[in-house]
Amino acid sequence: MTGPETKAAIEWLTSVAPDPGACRWEWERNPQGIALLPAGRRWDVLILPGELGYPTLDVLTRLIDRPGPVLADFGESRMGFFVPPGTVSRWIGTGVRGCGQGTWIVVPYPGRATGGVRWLIPPDGSGTLTDAALLELAMHEAAGAAARDARGAHEGWDPREGRSES
Repeated sequence: MTGPETKAAIEWLTSVAPDPGACRWEWERNPQGIALLPAGRRWDVLILPGELGYPTLDVLTRLIDRPGPVLADFGESRMGFFVPPGTVSRWIGTGVRGCGQGTWIVVPYPGRATGGVRWLIPPDGSGTLTDAALLELAMHEAAGAAARDARGAHEGWDPREGRSES
């Protein structure tokens, strides 16, 4: 990220904090480089398990040039997709968690590698978010590809024998 992009991203992210100036000041000096920010104001976050999140991001980046911000939590193997506010209250999906109004999310400082939480696609400060319908389409395509791969891995498997037919 460039200097102006980082500054714009920081302004956009901290704008949701109860005290944006204090949040920015603490964030810049925090050795962990993370802030706890409220969801549901400018964005909601849909959290997918990594095994679905990474292929979903691959599909999404083939569909659109630049999706909204995406976080990865490598310690928990989860990914957070920033979507429009209100999405979480309408979302129904097995295995997908949501952070919306009344919840908080750990956010790393843009452009800085910090612990296990990192930006895969950092915010650019413009307010770009991933369209929830497009994210759902990408999730279905990624899940379908995973199911096809799993079926292909089991072709030739004879459960009565407990081994592959060759």
